[in-house]
Order: sequence, then structure tokens, then C-alpha cells
Amino acid sequence: MKTAFEQAPGPAPRAGQKKGKVGQDRCGGQRSCVASMRSATFARRPAHTRDQSAFVQNRPGSQAATGDKPNHDMGAKPDRSAWLKGGQAKCEPKPVGAGRSWRLVLLGAPGVGKGTQAELLSVRLGVCHLSIGDLFRAAKSLDASERTPALTAALDYMRRGELVPDRTVLDMVRERRACLRCECGFLLDGFPRTVAQAEALEALLEEEKVRIDAVLNYDMPIERIVKRLSGRRTCAGCKAVYHVENRPPKKEGVCDQCGGELYQREDDRPESVRVRMEAYARSTAPLTDFYGRRGLLVTVDAMGTPEEIYARAMALIQTPS
Repeated sequence: MKTAFEQAPGPAPRAGQKKGKVGQDRCGGQRSCVASMRSATFARRPAHTRDQSAFVQNRPGSQAATGDKPNHDMGAKPDRSAWLKGGQAKCEPKPVGAGRSWRLVLLGAPGVGKGTQAELLSVRLGVCHLSIGDLFRAAKSLDASERTPALTAALDYMRRGELVPDRTVLDMVRERRACLRCECGFLLDGFPRTVAQAEALEALLEEEKVRIDAVLNYDMPIERIVKRLSGRRTCAGCKAVYHVENRPPKKEGVCDQCGGELYQREDDRPESVRVRMEAYARSTAPLTDFYGRRGLLVTVDAMGTPEEIYARAMALIQTPS
């Protein structure tokens, strides 16, 4: 079930998926069983869906994948248990010798590669990726006793097929306000999406005596996004994702893994993609204006390889204004 905060399609939880092992996280709490499940699911996926690509839903998240060393000595993406589960978990002190702690907001239409950039930024800068979409998806796998009140309320709206109100989303962030105070920094992804949410976030950050460094707005021509998304093909059997130009199957229309038929999802049809992009542009324009007036908006050209886009963004935010 999609919400107003899950514009782009994402992978659904697997039926019968078991909870992973519980370990210690970098924020001083228990490592989320959801994080363990995601790692296990990633390992089980077909090889062709596990690499770095803007056209599939799997993204690079390890030091080996990015070829760079993060600020922290973990050698991997920071754990997000405090964000996914809420509660009283607190972040550990910033490691001695770590670089600057960045506090960023990420904006970008579905298909521009924002998720891939979030993974790269998280690993290389050593900051936590605070994704509202991931929070919603994780909530479905948590036991009812592990859900915070606002998260439970959000799921109730989703089950009824209703949009999750701004107030409920803000309450979810408030329940996790300790993540905003993390000395290591954060990336907010999927929030805010409206000016009302941005104003509420601004007030919350003021309460916490925290300031945003920049709002990265990943930009790409609509026709290029349409070409990216409309070229996707999904296997009716194992759900593997291909792209007609960038990751075609060995035999046209047939899945390499299970031999199933490949089809184009309704959401991936060119006309559907254009409608979504036009709606996104209308809804996001007031938000980009809001941050532009505050001198925080940094527009990043999202054309090119993930490495090129990452380097472009870092050069823009590190250049003195």
C-alpha cells in the first residue's frame, strides 16, 4: 500500500520472512531485526540484481561497493536501529579524528538515483540515512510491541488505504529526535515533502539546537526519467528486475533466473511515469522555493554515473558560499 510518502515503488517484504539475529548497534541500542533481514535478503537475490545500478532497486552500501573509506571505522553503512525502531537508543560519541558531521536533506523525483546517492553519502560521510520510506517498510516487519505510537498510527492509516497525515509523520520524527542530535550527522530522505512539514522540521531542529547544512535537490530532465523508468521489466515469477537497454535479459522477454515472462508494470508505462513526474514537480516546487529562500538549496545535476554525481554534490556543498 503506497502512502503520500512512498512515491516510488519499493520491494515488498517476503512472505514468511523470519527475523534476523539481534546484535549491538552503533547507537548503543539493539540492532534491528529488519536490518538483518535486509542483509540476508540482499545476499539471496540473483547476482544480476545485486550490483550498483540506477535502474534496479538495489544500491551500493558497503565500502567494497563504493571504493571509499567512511569516516568511521565500521567499513560499512551506519546501523539505523534507533531510527527504524525508535525507543531510548542513543548514538555513541563521535569517533576521534572523524571528519565533519554533515546534516543534509535529500530531494529528488523517483528515478533520479537519489537512493543510490543516499547510500554513498551515508557510507562515505559516516552519517545515518534517515529514510521515511524505509521506516514505513520496516514497521510492517516489527512486532506490535516494538512499534512506537506514531508508527502504529501510521500503519493504521496505510491499512485503511488512507494517506498518512503530516502530523503523524512529524510525530514519527519526534519519537526519533535523538537521531537528529547524533554527533555523526544525518541524511533526511523522504521528509519533508511539503512546506508545512519543512516548517515543522525547522521548529523541531531549533528545539534541538541543530541546523541543516544543505538541501540537496537531485535534478534530471523528465524525459530522461521517463526513459529510465519505462525501460524496466519485471519477472512475473521471481520478480527480478531488468532494463531493456542497460540490463537486458539474455533472451528478450524471458527471465535469466527462472525462465519466467518479463512484463512492464503499469507504473512503469511512459504515460504513467509522466503523470507521476508532473505531480511531483507541482508538489515539490513550493518546497524547493522554501529552502531556496533560506539559502540552503543546492541543485545537483543527476546525469552521469553514481560516482560523478556524488563528486558533483560534494564539490557543491564544500564550496564556500
